[in-house]
Amino acid sequence: MTGLLQAPRANSAAGAPGPPAPPPRPPLTERLRTPALYVLSLSAAFGIAAILVAVVGKSPKDAAAAMFDGSLGSGAALGQSVDQAAPLLLVAVGSVIAARAGIFNIGQEGQAVIGAALGAGVGLFMPGPGWFVLPMILLCAALGGALWAGVAALLHYWRGVDVVISTLLLIFVANQVVSFAVNRDYLLRETAVPGQTTTSQSDMLRESVWLPRFGEFPGFNIGAGIFLAVVLAVAVYFALTRTRWGFRIRLLGLNARTAHRAGVGAVVVGGGALLASGAFAGAAGGVMLTGSGYRMQDGFAGNVGFDGLLVALVAKDNPLHAVPVAFFFGALRAGGGFLAATGIPRYIVAVVTALLVLAVVFPTAVAEIRRRVPARTKEA
Repeated sequence: MTGLLQAPRANSAAGAPGPPAPPPRPPLTERLRTPALYVLSLSAAFGIAAILVAVVGKSPKDAAAAMFDGSLGSGAALGQSVDQAAPLLLVAVGSVIAARAGIFNIGQEGQAVIGAALGAGVGLFMPGPGWFVLPMILLCAALGGALWAGVAALLHYWRGVDVVISTLLLIFVANQVVSFAVNRDYLLRETAVPGQTTTSQSDMLRESVWLPRFGEFPGFNIGAGIFLAVVLAVAVYFALTRTRWGFRIRLLGLNARTAHRAGVGAVVVGGGALLASGAFAGAAGGVMLTGSGYRMQDGFAGNVGFDGLLVALVAKDNPLHAVPVAFFFGALRAGGGFLAATGIPRYIVAVVTALLVLAVVFPTAVAEIRRRVPARTKEA
């Protein structure tokens, strides 16, 4: 009787499925496809850039040397690349938060400008020691960016205005607001000096409220902004992947209907993500103001919002991946400025930079297309 009872148990144990087999490793050609695409796309970008430089009568070899010297060729150039990367990383991290919630914020340029303008007002008019005023500048800059993004959030959740359209159009409004402010004596226009004509810019911030720098020129020297940006990138990564707030944001971005049934409010969570994205863009403006610009003027942002958005796209909405990507884009910005100083027309510099950006984005786009095509084929 005991044997009869034990037999089925033995048979069931013998027939029990073992551990699942590991997924098959992709063939070597699949693993080499993406690196090969990067090599080909970058080679094509450099080739086209060399042709363009030659067409305007400049030496492609000298242009490449200038690009390298301006970004990585010395300690000072390397520090400049890192400084350029700091605001890009802040903008990218904020863009990741919004994208994870299913919101595509493209108004970081305006949010950075408004944040920097509010920070400049605090820095110029708030009394107190530098150790107190500097954090207030950065905090108010982030608040300004959040408030400007909040306009788009209000329009979206109250009137149904698309976030992409509203954030894009608010860039132009922000530029006009700042232009108005730096041209009015009772706002941010620089103090008139007898015998000197004032221009459309603010007074320079006092040195005690500048971000500290480490190292000395002409050696390697960087501003403290990069440390703030990296710490926030790591913090946001863990918040998105390890906290309830991050889970709610990801759930909303993946399926808004399921998120609503699970009790995740689109207005609170989605609107909060858009405000956070604007806050990071505003903080980027504050870092630019206290780390390198030191005063407000027309064209202050210098496309940092758009470049930071590209960093987020190339990093595939991963805050940690955005760190090296931001440095790459920072090197492009630093090298591009040095390239323009050699006499190459600025429009050629812009085209060369755009070619390199497209070369970096191209392999990611190809991989995404290859991933979606089989899925659509199966659905069909």
